[in-house]
Amino acid sequence: MSNHTKLHKEAMRVLKQTSRTFFIPISILNPTLKNTVGSAYLCMRAIDEIEDHETLDPTIKQRLLLTTAELLKKPFDVDAYVQLLKPYEELLPEVTLRLGDWLAVCPEGIQDKVQESTSIMAKGMASWVEKNWIVKTKEDLDEYTYYVAGLVGVMLSDIWKWYDNTETNYELAIGYGRGLQAVNMLRNQDEDAERGVQFLPDGWTRNDMFQYATMNLDLADEYIKSIDTKNILLFCKIPLALAKKTLKTLKSGKEKMTRTEVEETVDKILNN
Repeated sequence: MSNHTKLHKEAMRVLKQTSRTFFIPISILNPTLKNTVGSAYLCMRAIDEIEDHETLDPTIKQRLLLTTAELLKKPFDVDAYVQLLKPYEELLPEVTLRLGDWLAVCPEGIQDKVQESTSIMAKGMASWVEKNWIVKTKEDLDEYTYYVAGLVGVMLSDIWKWYDNTETNYELAIGYGRGLQAVNMLRNQDEDAERGVQFLPDGWTRNDMFQYATMNLDLADEYIKSIDTKNILLFCKIPLALAKKTLKTLKSGKEKMTRTEVEETVDKILNN
């Protein structure tokens, strides 16, 4: 097995370990898109794990994120990245330690865009670590959800354009990302509260957050209307359908969808 094939296999293994939501739609993509989207997702997940780390000191998180953001602005220096993380390698997960590998499996023609979006995300996350994730206004919420999820939408739009010239609207792509993130925030509200993080703007109720999620998922509906490529369309429909179902589940007072409900939702889209 060539080193490249081995890396692709490992990327899919790590993807499966790190994301229930995205593993399913990524695994149904054709080989080119699967490698590209898989690699891009893992790059963003790598820095997300630094931001979310439970025991790392905030000043260390900021330094790691800002230095990584700078490294991503030029041809990626894997050795410099390895040295940067060395003191913390026991604490950080595989997906973070192997950022260089995920960039290595990304096709050359789109790697710059993936690095650019991941760099912007890392810098934005660092500023939110500094603010201690304190969301006071809807503008704060929009900014935070842009950095942690809207940029995923932007990066996917760049990938579709590169792949077969599929044109999508970036604002709608950001809305798509925000919608998925808002559903996650609603789902994890108690967990976040336990670690002292509150993503609801001042004066907002849980119901306001439901409306925010719905409004952004409506933008996601608009986003997918411009996509004709069946493979890309299926990919985009799955997380959206799961987010809408999860929202419904949360509104009814349950914590999450059952595995059977997830499978049925996915099957329905694949067999339509």
